[in-house]
Amino acid sequence: MSVVRTQCGLADGLLSLRFSAGFKIAVCVKFPETINTLVHCYLPKQIFALTRQSTQLANPSHSLSMLDSNSSCMDGSYADIVVVRHGETEWNADGRIQGHLDVELNEAGKQQAVLVADRLSKEPKISAVYSSDLKRALVTAETIAARCGGLEVITDPDLRERNLGDLQGIVFREASKLSPKAHKAFLSCRTDQDIPGGGESLDRLFQRCTSSLQRIGKKHKGERVVVVSHGGVIRSLYQRACPNGKSGGKVLNTSVNIFHLSDEEWTIKSWGDVSHLQQTGYLKSGFGGDKTSG
Repeated sequence: MSVVRTQCGLADGLLSLRFSAGFKIAVCVKFPETINTLVHCYLPKQIFALTRQSTQLANPSHSLSMLDSNSSCMDGSYADIVVVRHGETEWNADGRIQGHLDVELNEAGKQQAVLVADRLSKEPKISAVYSSDLKRALVTAETIAARCGGLEVITDPDLRERNLGDLQGIVFREASKLSPKAHKAFLSCRTDQDIPGGGESLDRLFQRCTSSLQRIGKKHKGERVVVVSHGGVIRSLYQRACPNGKSGGKVLNTSVNIFHLSDEEWTIKSWGDVSHLQQTGYLKSGFGGDKTSG
């Protein structure tokens, strides 16, 4: 196995890894100008590609879940954090803004939680499960924890969705009429813009959720953990890992997004993987996983 080290700017973000078996992968990374990445384990003979511009696997019939569940490519320098968006709610299906309001999973969301839990139970061992304290995330996390060895879910309010103030409870397409000031603030390009009614700015959301994930990463170096959260939070985590990259796109319900966290660097290893929902009828629209997040 050899590592082909390339010089590229942050906008490129590609590292080509060539293995003795004759295949190679392209990985989205987030490092300074010179990329110097060591590969710690041998990968199976599938070809994967991940860039900030695409969330599709080069070979769609396989995903990172195909790795041998008994194998480990972890070392003590980073934490392997599997970030999952909660299952679908009725408000997701209706296009209604949730924010901090405590909305429960609908039947589709419960089935999505079972499917992602079953998937993660077949992958490398999970050491801990963290979650937002809002029901839609917590129930998803509890379903995963029960399937992955009966772990206890650790809740953290810093993993909550963005507080959207006066927009909460409103159908998004009606927001401009029902709450024009809050709607205007929501669409503002300013990241320090708070939303009327006690809502948060994007800066405040970014600070609390990235700090939470960093704390988790420091506590679980050399381990694999699951974090269940919300669309707006996961988009902020993506921005922390790829600050100069394009948008990560829509974050679907129960999508799997894998981060490697060391003391200083965040790397995205997999993004937007919903292979566990394919062919099931539970791959829903997932309102709220993009700029309408809530």
